[in-house]
Parts: sequence; C-alpha cells; structure tokens
Amino acid sequence: MKTNLTRRHFLQTHLTAALAASAFPSIIPASALGGNGTVAAGSRITVGCIGNGPQGRGDLGGFLGQADAQVVAVCDVKKDQLELAQKQVNDRYQNHDCATYGDFREVLARQDIDAVLIATPDHWHVPVAIAAAKAGKDMYLEKPMGLTLAEDQMLRKIVRQKRRVFQFGTQQRSSREFLQACELVRNGRLGKLKHINVWCSASHPGGSTTPAPVPDTINYDFWLGPAPYTPYTVDKCAADGKTWWFNYDYALGFIAGWGVHPLDIALWGHPAVLRGTLEVEGQAIFPKEGACNTGVAWDVHFTFADGVTMTYRGTRNGYDEVTEMNNFAAWDQKYGKIADHGTAFEGTDGWVEVHRGGLRTSPEHLAQEAIGPTGTRLMRSPHHVRNFLDGVKRRGPTVCPIDEAVKADTLCHLSDIATRLNRKLRWNADQEKFIGDDEANRRLALRPMRPPWQLG
Repeated sequence: MKTNLTRRHFLQTHLTAALAASAFPSIIPASALGGNGTVAAGSRITVGCIGNGPQGRGDLGGFLGQADAQVVAVCDVKKDQLELAQKQVNDRYQNHDCATYGDFREVLARQDIDAVLIATPDHWHVPVAIAAAKAGKDMYLEKPMGLTLAEDQMLRKIVRQKRRVFQFGTQQRSSREFLQACELVRNGRLGKLKHINVWCSASHPGGSTTPAPVPDTINYDFWLGPAPYTPYTVDKCAADGKTWWFNYDYALGFIAGWGVHPLDIALWGHPAVLRGTLEVEGQAIFPKEGACNTGVAWDVHFTFADGVTMTYRGTRNGYDEVTEMNNFAAWDQKYGKIADHGTAFEGTDGWVEVHRGGLRTSPEHLAQEAIGPTGTRLMRSPHHVRNFLDGVKRRGPTVCPIDEAVKADTLCHLSDIATRLNRKLRWNADQEKFIGDDEANRRLALRPMRPPWQLG
C-alpha cells in the first residue's frame, strides 16, 4: 500500500506531530491479505517490522512462524538489510507482496497495519515506539528501552494513554527455566531471600574512530537521527562487529543492552527490588581510546528497602585485564562454572542459579519441586511473539508489559549512573528520582536531540 505522505513533508515535521492522529482500531480486517493459511484473513494481525538487522530478522522469524500474523511491510535505512528482510517474508509466504520502506513513519501511516516490531539501534527505540503508540499501533519493542529514564517514562505514559498492547524483548520470561527459578523464589522455596547475583557480558572495547566514506547502501543521516552528528566509521553501523552497541551516543552499552535480561529476571523473581527507597553504588572501567566508550567491567551493589541486597557485574568481553570487578572465581566455585550471563537468588534455605538453557539449585532437590495449585504462579509464555499476539487479540497484558519493562530498564539506568558518579546514591522508587542528588537526577533527563527530531 502506498502512502501520500512525501519524504519532504516527513522531514519538515517533528516526530510528535507527524503521527498525532487518534488511534486506529486495534485490529482492522485485512481480507485482501489472505492466502492459504488456516486462519481467516479477517482474524489476522497485520505486522510491520521496523529495523531489520540480525536481531530484527531473528524476531521477524518469530512472527512469520505464527499463522494468525501477516507481515506486510519491512523498514530499514540499510538497503542490504531491507532486502534480506523482504526476501525472508516473501519466501515464507511464497509471493512478492512485502512492501519496503526507508522511513518508519511511512509504515506507521498505513492504517491496515495493526502492530509493529521495533528492532532499531537503541537510540531509536523510544522515538519510534512513541510514534507507533500515537499512530495506534501495538508494539513488540526490542530491549533495552531508552537512553534515559525520562524517555522510558514518556513511552509508558503514551502507551497507557493509547491503551496499546506492549511486549518488551526480554525473551527470557518466555523460557521455562527462568519461570521455574522465579516461581521457586516467589513461593519461598529458598527460605527468606537474602541476596541476588546478576551478571552479563560487559561492553567490548576498541572500534575505529577514523572517518570513512558512507556506503551508498545506508542513509546515514537517518540512521543517526536524533543522535549527535559524528562522521561515519567503517564498523559503527555494521551488521556484525558493530561499535554503536558500545558507544554512549547510541546506547548505554551492555550494562543495559545485555544486562536488562538478567536484571529483569531479578525483578520478576523479587518485585520488591523497586519498592520504597533503595541504595545503589558502583564502579566501572570505561575505555579511553577507540569508538567504544561504555563500561568494559563494572561492579554495582544494591540494598533494597526490604533488606535484600544485589550485586551486578560484567563478564569479560574483549577486555582481558582481570580485576576485582570481573573476577568470577568465587561465583564459579559456588554455582559451578557460570555462563557469561545469569541470575542467582540466595535464601536462608538454598539458592537457584539460572541462565539460558540451564538451572542449578542447592539443595539439588529444589529443581524437582513442583508448585502446587495454591502457590504463586507467573504468566506462562512458551513463545514471546505468540504471547504478544495473544495479548493483541484479547487486549490484555503480555508477559512483559510496559510497566514491568520500565522497571527492568530502571535497574539498568541506576547501575549506569552509579558507575559514572562512583558514589552511593539513594533512589525513591515511588517518585522515580534520586534523593538529594541534583547531579544524579540530571542524568535521568532527556538528552538533547538533533533537529528536527524531538519527543515532546
């Protein structure tokens, strides 16, 4: 479907004004998009995919595997990634119907699209998601969320106002072992919870800072979008070996980009981590050379209002120096050789450690204990995309809705700010602000955005 909105009109219009129309109906019949599927065309959820790099195409495959979803459009500022995504869709449906776009606003302007997958670089997550909510689209948003907590709060507000179904890309909530671990904790099988250990891969150092010609396969100005202008470099936007993941102009680094996964499990297992007043302090190593300038090692400590404590650290990822921050020998000894990511809950009567594909407990019999019908049960989600589509159909919550997503992302922001200020901070979870620390609170605010982009 073509749109009558021109690129010139788009670029002259602020993000918040471009799609300020009232929300469209949640599911619009799309009989013309039928085919030989087993689901009636009018019951299908039509989907547009914004951001089609390796992660986006992986998520796209999840949508293509659902009979009641119909992907009708893909969008990316890179021609090569866009072509790969279009081929992936057309091969699945055995046709040539998938439309391609270089501007996400053209996708959002299509009234026949019910939901969008957003898998852009991190600095685009919230701007695109806010525009999607204003356009009346439900959304599956890749993690992490915003570059600042203020961005997260703005997105939460508009998702609530527009009553959009939201799924955060914290897929571990749709894996059996994480569900089991969190239910053990929630049902007191570890006794009284005392401590949580969380870890993930730290950011990678290095990266070229030498300006290079912009390939004709990428709209680099649009890729930068609201981020500060900096020259193109050979590996900044690469599909593999990208450096934007670890550059503070575009991301917080893996303290959020990877860490939101195990931090989210800490939250899921013990929701009280973000209740009342907590304390957080931390330290990190930040590279002084190269394009990558986010933490390559960190050690963050939380003390929550209920007395439970948490330690959050980064494992080595191209940074070879062993320090107290990234030496995991003691955790290896306690839990067995740990993966490069994980969450461990420790109680008075035992512990459970969980990572992708594995769960370990002490005592061992905890892993075989079943939660009875009267116990605390968490939402079952055997497939993250399936769970999202079910939420769209019933107009109900997903396994990681907007409120939970903001909380998980908050833990990332608190960790990053604590390591950058390198002092103890106190956080009021109800007011979502630091107590008596103006400098720390300024780091929660929106970053300046490169014109013409703005959020509000």
